[in-house]
Amino acid sequence: MSQAPAPTQRRMTPEAWVLLSLIALFWGISFAATRAALFDVQVATLVALRVGGGALALWIYIVAARIPFRVSWRTLLVFAFMGVMNNVIPWSLIAWGQLHIASGLAAILNASTAIFTVCLAALLFHDERMTPAKMVGVLLGFAGVVTVMGTDALRSLDLTSLGQLAIILASICYAFASTFGRHFATGQPPEVAAAGMLTVSSLIMVPLALAHDGVPNFAAWHPATFVALGYHGIVSSALAFLCFYRLLRVAGAGNASLVTLMIAPVSVVVGAVLFGETLTAADYAGFVLLALGLLVIDGRVRLPGKNSRELSDGRG
Repeated sequence: MSQAPAPTQRRMTPEAWVLLSLIALFWGISFAATRAALFDVQVATLVALRVGGGALALWIYIVAARIPFRVSWRTLLVFAFMGVMNNVIPWSLIAWGQLHIASGLAAILNASTAIFTVCLAALLFHDERMTPAKMVGVLLGFAGVVTVMGTDALRSLDLTSLGQLAIILASICYAFASTFGRHFATGQPPEVAAAGMLTVSSLIMVPLALAHDGVPNFAAWHPATFVALGYHGIVSSALAFLCFYRLLRVAGAGNASLVTLMIAPVSVVVGAVLFGETLTAADYAGFVLLALGLLVIDGRVRLPGKNSRELSDGRG
């Protein structure tokens, strides 16, 4: 029996580039929106409002577009797992981490998601083995993380170091969600899957926020806080998910993974403009190493002597 040809990368059309740029913009700005909201809103309340707003916006879209869906206990369990690992835990960790580090730095560390995804998939699934190119990419990625954090981060364990570690833990959660999400298909349209995931997240986070933070004092909030929360619910959650799934359909997962590289520069620029954030040379050097590692894993940068191009499902 002849061996099946290796999958090829789909071409990036003008529509795909527009979608890719919009997603990078939406998710890049979300780090600044988180920092803005944290001036008035506690972490649990911020996450509850974000997942609740995103779920509401997506269900309005699903009903208006008349997208069919069905619900089963298995589907609900998948939504629950994805909601916890893709929203509840990582968004809480990122929000807490941003209490102690710059939003641009958080976005750079978040780019390590694809590195952890490759490692986890190689450990758990025989058809996603660790190739030499992936190993080189992973080592470059980890070198980037160490460069950003600094070698003394684990020794000092001050609030800055803990904030960085919180972002890394969030990236590991994303890796679990991304890895298992590809193997537990729900049979639902992607818009419904996103809405279901955010709905289950809301059912978890809203009671937790009320129990931990109490009822929000909306009257005391700055107008910018409402803008940031509205941005999170409508733009960086609902609209970004819709654009991302459209990008997957028109350009494929390999091309969609480019968004991982584009989010951090957007966040760094927005953080500098809105909050006057400055990053160190080590932060930028670490991002370059992370980006190079992701490009090697994705196959866009080939190792000497390699003729085949290896693709992976990176995460944005």
